[in-house]
Amino acid sequence: MAGEVRGRPMAGRLCIVTGPTSGIGTEIARGLARQGATVVLACRNADKGAAVRDALSQETGNPDLTVASLDLARIASIREFAARFRERRSALHVLVNNAGLYVRDRRLTPDGLEMQLMVNALGPFLLTNLLEGPLRAGVPSRVVNIASNAHYGGHVDFGNLQGERRYRGFRAYTDSKFALVLLTYEASRRWQATRISVNAVHPGVIRTNLGRGEYPLVAELFRPFFKGPVRGAETPLYVATSSELDGVTGKYFANRRMVRSDEGTYDEALAKRLWDVSAKLVGLEV
Repeated sequence: MAGEVRGRPMAGRLCIVTGPTSGIGTEIARGLARQGATVVLACRNADKGAAVRDALSQETGNPDLTVASLDLARIASIREFAARFRERRSALHVLVNNAGLYVRDRRLTPDGLEMQLMVNALGPFLLTNLLEGPLRAGVPSRVVNIASNAHYGGHVDFGNLQGERRYRGFRAYTDSKFALVLLTYEASRRWQATRISVNAVHPGVIRTNLGRGEYPLVAELFRPFFKGPVRGAETPLYVATSSELDGVTGKYFANRRMVRSDEGTYDEALAKRLWDVSAKLVGLEV
């Protein structure tokens, strides 16, 4: 990427990582800090964020880590975060939409939106759009959306988009990640001329806290077979930082390779409709 410094290739680059207080989010932040980036840790819990910041700063020798409050389940929080960022920073080089959620039973956000759809798809969608100005100012810039191979077999049912008529936790998770990939590709098309790259990443099946509160026994049983967070962060970091991917946009990555996502995610008409519906749900002008 432009502006690389030997040994610290991300020096001078400003990055945001959502969900950085555990799992691959922490490892992504650690990897960016090691490469010399200025990193904003965007998280719900300021105390946890401060602890991660202090630990990573000491470990990496990078003092340029800050904590900012962000709750992807709340539209007001996303808007407040973006407004504060725009006030304080003129440019953004990398946005990693890492924060995610799995819940078994249907829950609503304070704004009345289904929780998994909001946190996994609509929240990143709104945040990315609100930061379009700084991303344009930081070109060549990158958006990395942490998706999942769980999106294969997903779909968009506009008649039951938020599980109003029927709800199954894993189906809702699958569909939310499917929606995220669709929105990733639509953003890449809309911003193709801007030099903002927008890509989606499958980090692997990771030993994180995702789902542990819903199925603790099952999660513990299968944990030994999952990747650790360090390995899970490898592909997101590759997509966020590698000079090999300059100008690459609208792609899906797994194991540091471009792969085909679910065939339904390439439906441009569906993606455009979802974009418009999503914008209406979160109050974003289109």
